[in-house]
Amino acid sequence: MAAMLQPQIILLKEGTDTSQGKAQLVSNINACTAVADVVRTTLGPRGMDKLIHDDKGTVTISNDGATIMKLLDIVHPAAKILVDIAKSQDSEVGDGTTTVVLLAAEFLKEAKPFVEDGVHPQNLIRSYRTACYLAIEKIKELAISIEGKSLEEKKSLLAKCAATTLSSKLIGGEKEFFAQMVVDAVIAIGNDDRLNMIGIKKVPGGNMRDSFLVNGVAFKKTFSYAGFEQQPKKFLNPKILLLNIELELKSEKENAEIRLSDPSQYQSIVDAEWNIIYEKLDKCVQSGAKVVLSRLAIGDLATQYFADRDIFCAGRVAEEDLLRVAAASGGTVQTTVNNIIDEVLGTCEIFEEKQVGNERFNIFSGCPSGRTATIVLRGGADQFIEEAERSLHDAIMIVRRALKNSTVVAGGGAIDMEISRYLRQHARTIAGKSQLFINSYAKALEVIPRQLCDNAGFDATDVLNKLRQKHALPSGEGAPFGVDINTGGIADSFANFVWEPAVVKINAINAATEAACLVLSVDETVKNPKSESAQGSCCKCYGW
Repeated sequence: MAAMLQPQIILLKEGTDTSQGKAQLVSNINACTAVADVVRTTLGPRGMDKLIHDDKGTVTISNDGATIMKLLDIVHPAAKILVDIAKSQDSEVGDGTTTVVLLAAEFLKEAKPFVEDGVHPQNLIRSYRTACYLAIEKIKELAISIEGKSLEEKKSLLAKCAATTLSSKLIGGEKEFFAQMVVDAVIAIGNDDRLNMIGIKKVPGGNMRDSFLVNGVAFKKTFSYAGFEQQPKKFLNPKILLLNIELELKSEKENAEIRLSDPSQYQSIVDAEWNIIYEKLDKCVQSGAKVVLSRLAIGDLATQYFADRDIFCAGRVAEEDLLRVAAASGGTVQTTVNNIIDEVLGTCEIFEEKQVGNERFNIFSGCPSGRTATIVLRGGADQFIEEAERSLHDAIMIVRRALKNSTVVAGGGAIDMEISRYLRQHARTIAGKSQLFINSYAKALEVIPRQLCDNAGFDATDVLNKLRQKHALPSGEGAPFGVDINTGGIADSFANFVWEPAVVKINAINAATEAACLVLSVDETVKNPKSESAQGSCCKCYGW
């Protein structure tokens, strides 16, 4: 009786919202499932797109998982974990963002009945981590290396990886055209890790087939002064001078004061200013450069001066474009025009200014150092070109990863079905509850082929049964079989060239398992809106 009359111990401020226990865990799982349902229909070649309209009035049409997750502005703390893994998958490998969200949500969905039945989450976490390790080892075993092949063979294999990525995008209809372009761009930058060495420029108008690749640098004509029209617009093997200084007459700073004892001295001050700018321009001309680019302004005087001497100039060039010209041409950006030696000048085979759609473009091609490429994208609507850029980013990342890691696996849900079969077999060798948990992990992996079928309008149950039967063959010949999007049956993904880098799958399974384990390990959420508002009022009271 005395125990019942004990006073209540209050630890947290009044108004604190605490949710804990089984109900909290189930609520978090439901939130993650709801987020996955948003991107579920975007998976695969027949995936649908989402139109997202934000409060600023910007309209985005996309089926890239990471882009959609970023724009959804999710506030639920557990569901935010899925946003983070989509972002990490995007920055690490570029593709598989929808896959990673679906897998994480499916792992949680399979865990939900066990949690409701009173299984301790730590048992689930332990089994999931074991299953994840086994799955990754199996992927490494099944992966096929493209190392040691000739450049031409490698190019065609990489193009197939890029085409698989692009098949689920808005530009999937022209996937062969763009896949080849992406492979050429990635091979052009060689071993350079910096993604900004591949520039993507968007020009509205024309159709997708008007897009082209510049083996070098292309950028939009910058703001120019009078006299620009008289400059030559094409050079063969020109020397290129890259500057980070202003070439224009500067007005005096505010409140500058010059005291003169004789009015005739004023002319000498004006002459000095003109002499400084002319001296700079003379040194640029003496360097032998035929193309002068600067990150800062090149004024009207300098523009006319260069035009009279058959030199092309462009000021206010974006920094990333200037650095890409430096990387491609072998030049170095200078912060002074004194002592310009030949070693700091870049060169290229052809420089020309050309009309692309409604814009004028400066194009440097046939650069000696290579190491950079520019894709000029054309298309009807702005939203379409934006989505095409996101699609190409994914394809570029995939080709870079495939070049570095050089192992590929069968796509179209084939690898997921094979791992699922392997884990089910492994589960039978384990005694105890762990058998059930690994079995549920294996079942969750089937979400990828099932969703591919659903999105294409096929009977998922029928296709999955055929796949299970094929993968169960003792000879192992069914391993590369996945969903055939064209016929609604099953087909050999390797034979159909539906490939993806092994690193995409490994990263997706790793990240999805981590996210599922993280959500399962949370059993309490504490939220205190009152203390937050109280802190805000304190600041106001003290006038901070």
